[in-house]
Amino acid sequence: MYRPAHFREDDPVAIGAFVDAYPLAAVVAMGPDGFVANHLPLLRLVGDDGSSVLRGHVARANELWKVVPDGAPVIAIFRGEDHYVSPGWYPTKAETGEVVPTWNYVVANAHGRIRFIQDAAWLRELVGSLTRHHERTQARPWSIEDAPEAYLARMLGAIVGFEIAVERIEAKRKSSQNRTERERAGVVKALTDEGISAAARDQLVRGR
Repeated sequence: MYRPAHFREDDPVAIGAFVDAYPLAAVVAMGPDGFVANHLPLLRLVGDDGSSVLRGHVARANELWKVVPDGAPVIAIFRGEDHYVSPGWYPTKAETGEVVPTWNYVVANAHGRIRFIQDAAWLRELVGSLTRHHERTQARPWSIEDAPEAYLARMLGAIVGFEIAVERIEAKRKSSQNRTERERAGVVKALTDEGISAAARDQLVRGR
C-alpha cells in the first residue's frame, strides 16, 4: 500500500484498537480463477509473544475454503471512517485558489496466511467468542447457550472456520496531517455542519 510518511500509522496499539473497532474486513485471496473476496467480521487475538491472529468463519457453501488451500497468503482489509474533502473547505481556496479535492480515510491491510478449521468444538468456541465480543454493549447480551442445542448444532455444521496468522499490518491514516492547522479547522467545521459525529471527525482530521 502506498503510504507517504505523513500518512503512515505504525503504532501497534492504535492499529489494534482500529481493527477491533472496525472488524468487518474484506478478506482477499487468490483462487485458481482469480481473486476471491469476501466481507467478513473478524476477531483479533494477540498471543503472549505479541503475535496476532484473525479468526472468522464462512458459510459451508462459500467457495473460499474450497478453492484457497491452507497456508495460502491472504489480505484482510479493514476500513474505518472516510469522507470527501472539498477544496472550498480550506481558507486557502479564497486566498490563492491553490487547492484540490481529496478524500480522507483510515485503513489497515493485514497480510498473513490462512488455514481452515472444521472441528466442532473449535467452531463453537469461535462463535461464542464472536458473540461475546459483539454483544458486550447490549443491555441483555445474547449467548449461544440461548439457542436450542439441536438448532445450534445445525448452524455450526453449516459453517467453516478459519484463522489468519498475521505476518504484517500496513495502516494508513489520511486525515489532513499535511494541511495547516487553520485548514484542518476548516475541514472540521464543514464536517460538523454536515452532521458528522465527533468520533468520526476525530478519525478524519488529525494533526501531525
